[in-house]
Amino acid sequence: MVIRNIDSTPLKPIQMDGAEGVTMAMMVGRDDGAPNFSLRQFRVEAGGHSPRHSHDYEHEVVVLEGRGTVLLEGAERPIGPGDVLMVPPNEEHQFKAAAEGLRFLCLVPVSRNCGDPTPGS
Repeated sequence: MVIRNIDSTPLKPIQMDGAEGVTMAMMVGRDDGAPNFSLRQFRVEAGGHSPRHSHDYEHEVVVLEGRGTVLLEGAERPIGPGDVLMVPPNEEHQFKAAAEGLRFLCLVPVSRNCGDPTPGS
């Protein structure tokens, strides 16, 4: 069993071209023995953004705090607390934070995320 507090888990800077002001904490993943999914927490500083990218797997996102936009299906759409998104495989996407920043959880296949602070979101 793994129990972690989302506010006590250290965040690490994302080291990926195109990322600005993004940190990530692995909440549950491969190192914890999770067989199917990795759950990560991302924080995006005010004005920051994840890289614009795509990959061959889906992922689900739950926005916890803040506001911003997500690029999906070629358009930027507003997102905020309580919003739930499904990013389809091979869909170009990017998360951008508004003035108050953005905090979200992201679920990906464990086989696609080994715990390194590089975003799959």
